[in-house]
Amino acid sequence: MQSSNQTSVSHFILVGLHHPSHLGIPLFLAFLVIYLLTVSGNGLIILTVLVDIRLHRPMYWFLCHLSFLDMTISSAIVPKMLAGFLLESRIISFGGCVIQLFSFHFLGCTECFLYTLMAYDRFLAICKPLHYATIMTRSVCNYLALGTWIGGTIHSLFQTSFIFRLPFCGPNRVDYFFCDIPAILRLVCADTTINELVTFVDIGFLALTCFMLILTSYGYIVAAILRIRSADGRRNAFSTCAAHLTVVIVYYVPCTFIYLRPGSQEPLDGVVAVFYTVITPLLNPIIYTLRNKEMKAALRRLGGLKEVQAH
Repeated sequence: MQSSNQTSVSHFILVGLHHPSHLGIPLFLAFLVIYLLTVSGNGLIILTVLVDIRLHRPMYWFLCHLSFLDMTISSAIVPKMLAGFLLESRIISFGGCVIQLFSFHFLGCTECFLYTLMAYDRFLAICKPLHYATIMTRSVCNYLALGTWIGGTIHSLFQTSFIFRLPFCGPNRVDYFFCDIPAILRLVCADTTINELVTFVDIGFLALTCFMLILTSYGYIVAAILRIRSADGRRNAFSTCAAHLTVVIVYYVPCTFIYLRPGSQEPLDGVVAVFYTVITPLLNPIIYTLRNKEMKAALRRLGGLKEVQAH
């Protein structure tokens, strides 16, 4: 394509979720409540872990990162979607679209790495308890957490630059409720076969690798738990791991459905996207608090205004 046909689109129009006009206000209120619960629930987890000295351990440090990621992923998508329910104009600038796509994939990829790191942490805690404290020191935890954010940044920079280097010369209607790879690729004025292949291979390889590492970790964990003689010990170990596995499944299944089919235009795609951008960030704090006795106890202490002094 010649340089004269390069990007001429200055903004995009987000079509949003397809719904009858009379449901605009009810949908706005429903998603607003979900968003507020997501932010407050994840914020409460972060506050609880920071305040309660009993939770100053790697598992809960990583949980803080997960809660922060869920808050920011939701904040990158939901406010614009809420505005779409009320306003006739659903315009997002070209630069705003670039930022939204980059932010979403940066945060989503970081979360993918973080799930893998959390599985590794549980593997060390259960399978190598005598060496756990010497391996997972505070500095090691910080470096590992930093590595997930750096990895997410590199991945998102690659995906974002690879898409927005392509020409956009109209139309500019994004048939989606946010700027994401499959929807944006449909607006490119050029052959996107290579981009779709790269998206499939890149995200597919990343997701599959992380998922296999998580399964491998839990294979060892299950074997170790079954060797625990105490029934209470087995139950406590399974309870902690079940929360993480549930969150992993809720995260990976919808993402796989969307990004391993980059050329898909099925209406179900939008429903699945709402699930992992809006519902999943709300479910994570619920799953972790309901399945974790230490977190529930810490929340009760926080609610009872019982101060926990730090070292």
